[in-house]
Order: sequence, then structure tokens, then C-alpha cells
Amino acid sequence: MNFKMITVLEARKLIRENCISSKVEEVKLRDAYGFVLAENVHAKIDTPPFNQSAMDGYAFSYDNWDKKSKLNVVGEIQAGNFSNSKVNLMEAVRIYTGAALPFGTDTVVMQEKVIVTNNLIAISDIYLEKGTNMRFQGSQGKNGEVAMHEGSLLTPSAISFLAGTGIDKVKVYSKPIVSIIVTGKELVQPGSPIANGEIFECNSYGLVAGLNQLNIQPVSVEVVDDVEKEIIQAISNQLRSDILILTGGISVGEFDFVSSALDKCGVRKIFHKVKQKPGKPFYFGKFNQTLIFGLPGNPAAVMTCFYEYIVPAISSFNKRSYFKNLQLPLTIDYKKKAGLTFFLKGKIKDNEVMLLNNQESYLMDSFAIADCIIELDEDIECLKQGELVNISMII
Repeated sequence: MNFKMITVLEARKLIRENCISSKVEEVKLRDAYGFVLAENVHAKIDTPPFNQSAMDGYAFSYDNWDKKSKLNVVGEIQAGNFSNSKVNLMEAVRIYTGAALPFGTDTVVMQEKVIVTNNLIAISDIYLEKGTNMRFQGSQGKNGEVAMHEGSLLTPSAISFLAGTGIDKVKVYSKPIVSIIVTGKELVQPGSPIANGEIFECNSYGLVAGLNQLNIQPVSVEVVDDVEKEIIQAISNQLRSDILILTGGISVGEFDFVSSALDKCGVRKIFHKVKQKPGKPFYFGKFNQTLIFGLPGNPAAVMTCFYEYIVPAISSFNKRSYFKNLQLPLTIDYKKKAGLTFFLKGKIKDNEVMLLNNQESYLMDSFAIADCIIELDEDIECLKQGELVNISMII
């Protein structure tokens, strides 16, 4: 394979073609938030399972109601109780929200619309119709019907809905096992003393938070020195992951050992270097079914490559889309040189997108307030205010 610098489109295509198929696992419904269903889920009961009152009020038979006469209240039914007794003509029962309507009733009048005298009620609701304030059995779904389809995202509301149909376990596409290795002799953990020549390590913090956005917790986060032997050992320890992310040491400097360490670990290089800014040294490889992403060390390049390449790979893995892609007008004129795709930090306001200051790959202050990444194709040289640009959301 020719390892010349490739385009962004080529990089995306190669990653997509090499993404592994997601496994399927069964999880408890309580633990299913954020997963995607791997099969259709069928309801176990009618929902509601019986004709149900939607109000506190009185249940009676509308067809047999003489509007000029009062109804005789013959009983009371609370939610959770059930009556086998039939309600006869010109009779009613006191009923509460969620309770099962007894035989012989088909309408509920709310308690505010009746006048009670001893055990008799006079109905004063002039808009009352047959079936008012009732939830009919099976009106939400029938026993055996598909409650949710394969490919559906399990949101909190979706989980509540499935629980209401009697489901307690679901088959889902598994989330990838992700490991992170950060390289750099100069790196010090935040909160520790710092000496001349050192910087605080931030890339693992950004990547872990980015994965948390996807409801994924990495299994390992390791920071290693710029020593090839240590990098090889760290890589070897994580090659059972589904996705391995490395930052730093991927360029061509004298102390950039990541590419050679990956070669010595048996990783098959698919591409190295992309025609883009930031993140030109971006690396992608594969070891058996493990996807390996080598990101530059500059933090803005790390987060750009994460959102533009790793998030789509995770989307392919667990069959879930995370962030929207949009087109919006640019708020200013902008010029660039042709030859590289630019990824620029942006912020949306009033249905337009503005370029933020400090776009250099080592600067994170603008990324900290950005809500999107603006993508300008490599052939673009000049954009006018109001022209549409492609953006990908990151929140």
C-alpha cells in the first residue's frame, strides 16, 4: 500500500471500510440507556392492559344514561384494584386515575363536573361524550406487536416505554472497548508540581470526556514517556481493545516513536498523514479487529481528529449517530490556501456560524467554547460572508 498523504475523504472511506462489526449483547433494561436495539422488541401485554380511567371521577354507561336523572353510586375502585361486579343501568362507581373500569361502564366524568347528594350524582358536563376520560385497552400497543424496532436508540423515555410493556431485558449492539495511551516526556498531571520545560497533560482529559459524551467509559488511560520500549509495552497491553487511541509521538521527529512502535507490535498501517489542518500527521491502522488511531500531540488537533474520525468509527461500531451535520451561512469572509482541508472551531448564533479566534492546533481556549467544527474542503480558497459551509456539531 502506498502511504502518501491522503485526502480527508479518502481517510474517512478507509476508516469506514475497516470498522468492525458490532457484537450483540443482552443487557438489563435498567442498564440499557444509550444503547441501540439489535432486534425488534415485542410487547408482552396490551398497553394499557385494561380499560383505564384517565381521571379521578365517576364511571358509568353513557348509552344508558338518562341525562335528566341522577346516577346511583354503587362502589369505589382505586388504582390497583379490580371489580368483577357489573355496573347496571343508571349506576356509577367512584373511580380514581389509573384504575380499571368495571364491566358495564364506558365513560368517566371528572369529579369537578358532578354534584353529589348522598349516594347520588348529577352530571353537569355539557361536553361529555362516550369514552371521555378513558384509556382504552391496547390503545398504546397490542400484546405481541413490535413495541420498538431494531436500530432504535434507548433514551430514558424509550426505556420507560419498554418497561411499561413488560420488558426487563433487551438485546443491543455492544459499545466498543476503548483504551487511551498518551505519550510525552514533558507531560505532568494537573494538580502536580510543574518544572521548567514541562506542561500539564490535557489530552487524556479531553478524550475521556469526549467518550463520556458517547456514554462510553475507556477501560484504560495510560501516560508513557517518549521511550520506544515503554510505548511498545503499553500498546501490546491494549491490543485486545476494540479501539486504541494514542496521542503524541506520531510525527517524524527524532523522539516520535509511536509509528515505529506500532509497526513492531504488528499493527497494519492503513494510512499515515492526511491533507488537513489541524492534525496532518493523523495515523490509522489495524491489529486483527482492533482499530488504532494515532493522533498528534497538540490538543486542538486531538479533539478535532476525535470528533471527525473516531466518533464516526464508534457510530459504525454500535449503530448509533451522535452529532448532527448541518450547513449554515458564515458570518465573515474567509481566505485559505488550497491543498488542505481546514477544520475550524465555530459557534452558532442566530442561525449563522462564526469562526472563533485562536485556531492554531495548540490553542484550546476557543475550542472550550465552540459548539461545532467548520469543514472547508481542500480546494476552497475564498469564502464570502453568507456562503453556506459544512459544520459538524460537537455538543
